[in-house]
Amino acid sequence: MSVICLTGGLAAGKSTAAKFFGAQGAHVIDADKLGHKTYEAGQPANQLIVETFGQDVQASDGSIDRKALGGKVFGQPEALKQLTDIVWPAIRRLAETEIREVQASNPEMVIVLEAAVLFEAGWEDLGDRNWVIVVDPEIAIERAMARDDLPLEAVKNRLNSQISNGERSQKADLVIENNADSEMFRQHLQDAWNSLPLA
Repeated sequence: MSVICLTGGLAAGKSTAAKFFGAQGAHVIDADKLGHKTYEAGQPANQLIVETFGQDVQASDGSIDRKALGGKVFGQPEALKQLTDIVWPAIRRLAETEIREVQASNPEMVIVLEAAVLFEAGWEDLGDRNWVIVVDPEIAIERAMARDDLPLEAVKNRLNSQISNGERSQKADLVIENNADSEMFRQHLQDAWNSLPLA
């Protein structure tokens, strides 16, 4: 059937959309959760992270101590790139495996891969369609401040570190807007779901 790659910027509504599509019967793969999995003991990326950043990023249970690792990469573009060069390919492999397994057991199942860094990581070729959720920056800032209880500057910095709505939209097969209320967003999501070809 279809593999949909779903992305969007800060506070765009990716998780809400993924939940909605899951409720319609899609199998949802959350790239964030796969990212956490790559940090677990025994995962190939785990060992590479320890070799690259030092033994002190490893917790007593063998997993990666994300706080200790964060301290080494936060505000350090080169170190952050070293990390993403390890983690992004590892996440991709986990996503590819899950997609294959779902397709083998249920070929008609719609699969939604929710990934904030879809285009940055070069994962857009994992699906048949790329769906992008856009929200005006002012609204995104307002929502993120309320949701995460963060100061304005911190939210602005996070937003500015991401690629723009325009850049994402250029690569999208479908752009879903989320500037209005939750009911309107839900309608846009329903329209997107209804646009999929029937099995």
